[in-house]
Amino acid sequence: MTDLTQDEARIIAWLGERKDEMIDLLRELVDTDSGSYDKAGVDRAGQVLARFHEANGLSVEIIPDARYGDAVKARLANPAANDQRPVLLLGHRDTVFPEGEPTRRPFRIEGARAYGPGVADMKAGLVIEAFVAAAFAANDGLAAPLTMLTTSDEEIASPSSRPVIEEAARESRCVFNAEPSRLPAGTDFTADRRQSITSGRKGGVFLRADFAGKAAHSGANYEKGISAIVELGQKIARLQGLTDLDAGITVNVGLVGGGQTVNTIAPSAWCEIDLRYRTASQRDDTVEAIRAIVETPDIPGASGTLTIKGEFVPLEQTADSLYRRSLLDAKELSIFLWSQFVVLGARSQVLPDERQPMRVEQATRLGNEALPNASPKRNESACP
Repeated sequence: MTDLTQDEARIIAWLGERKDEMIDLLRELVDTDSGSYDKAGVDRAGQVLARFHEANGLSVEIIPDARYGDAVKARLANPAANDQRPVLLLGHRDTVFPEGEPTRRPFRIEGARAYGPGVADMKAGLVIEAFVAAAFAANDGLAAPLTMLTTSDEEIASPSSRPVIEEAARESRCVFNAEPSRLPAGTDFTADRRQSITSGRKGGVFLRADFAGKAAHSGANYEKGISAIVELGQKIARLQGLTDLDAGITVNVGLVGGGQTVNTIAPSAWCEIDLRYRTASQRDDTVEAIRAIVETPDIPGASGTLTIKGEFVPLEQTADSLYRRSLLDAKELSIFLWSQFVVLGARSQVLPDERQPMRVEQATRLGNEALPNASPKRNESACP
């Protein structure tokens, strides 16, 4: 391993002594209900982080939202820095789980792994970021101001947080996101010191199609009805048929519903559609192809409308200098690092185009050794 600077060695040592505190914070976060639509629960999880930040010397701003959870922005100032743009640590605390899931499945540790709702996506990442910020607050050594922004609605495409993220990103020099990448099954970090970072992700669009027909009694006036369910049914295979696996485009009709009663020709029906695509250039043509299928009637008198419920842009792979610097930093720490392209959506993908980051996502495990190369200090000189 290349010799560390005194600041780096001091910060890594400080982190290495706090495994129990990290687990305690992770336990508290995982055992706090925080489904995306549970504003009270997501806000309770935000308060857990806000208390931790304040106890460790960071200033905290709560950015309120009336419908979804509030955003929590913690700052560590550095008046001596020549460049006052902060390094941004970005993450989300909402989960996909229903209310009560932590009670049914509370935090636990088995061997070297932790389990519980949201433990990987992404409450362990929040613990990494929070302790990195606390380490710099306690030990100095950071060459830039530091901001940690935690949002509340990533799992539902950030309907309230997107402008908050974009504003924070525009004022930052670079962005780090500690939502975990995926390691091959059976990987043991302690043994082989393998880590991965995500340098590319698909974009996604969440859509809803609503269909209108005409109600009629299915026995007495069958010929007078127009079935919205039949209209929907004739479109599902064509929508799925837009999938092009070689091009990286998938279209999935994942939810359907409709009808009034079993003996009524259905006056209404709906479906929800998930679109994933690899490059920004694929988005508009595919959305318009979906729209044409939905809004062109198959049954005379029926109609359909398409609504975009949410979306995130792709993180397209580039030869990014920050990624190259991360490879060097990993080598200094004797960590084998590789890049991957993945499918799922993430926080970084709502950043404004001009601030697209090299997205560092660590495979989070409980060992102290997983933490040092999350340090913004080790990548600061490569920030744009």
